[in-house]
Amino acid sequence: MKKEVSLSEKPAKLGGYALEQYAAYSGNLSWYDYVTAIPQAVFVVTGWKANGKENACLHSWSSFMGSGLDNFICILGKVNKAGHMYQSLKETKVCVLNFPSADIFDRCVQTIQNNQFETDEITASGLTAETAETIDAPLIKECFLNIACEFLWEQPLFEGSQEVAIAVRAVTVQMDSEAYDQTQRGRYGKHGYLFNIDQPTNPETGDITPYGPGTIEPSDFADV
Repeated sequence: MKKEVSLSEKPAKLGGYALEQYAAYSGNLSWYDYVTAIPQAVFVVTGWKANGKENACLHSWSSFMGSGLDNFICILGKVNKAGHMYQSLKETKVCVLNFPSADIFDRCVQTIQNNQFETDEITASGLTAETAETIDAPLIKECFLNIACEFLWEQPLFEGSQEVAIAVRAVTVQMDSEAYDQTQRGRYGKHGYLFNIDQPTNPETGDITPYGPGTIEPSDFADV
């Protein structure tokens, strides 16, 4: 039986913690983030900070779409205006979107801890920084896909929000040749794209089913 899940009627605790405390700790998420648990692609946004140091921000909550053969757009759906990533994009107008596979995800997570202004965030996390060929921004060598982008626009999520949506447009794409063919490394499965799976939450009890990042296994269209 389908039930309405209200914004006003929430459990007092989420995963054993006070609801507001848990939401703030996990990135200022909405109650509906936990209820819906909609998966989103995981990638690392890289650029230069004003002091010339590498900036790396592990990111999700975004969407990708083409508009004509020559326009591939990413909407970075949730960017905090107080963070280095926002400042870097506003100052340089470029960034690289780096897509890791599961074998380097632990190092990508370390960029969260190594985010001091004076830190080379890619290098400090055990990853290799290279300069993108077409824009002035660093990329992560170990990621199987790198999309060099230029800034287009920003929009507050709602009036008075400290978080904005930012649109960037792909300038060039670099991809490991092993990822071209799904019968080799490919772009799906355990060596391919990672997805942030928000912790699926029981909206009545607040109980959470813990998950880490997930991958997609392609279906056999012959069986569909």
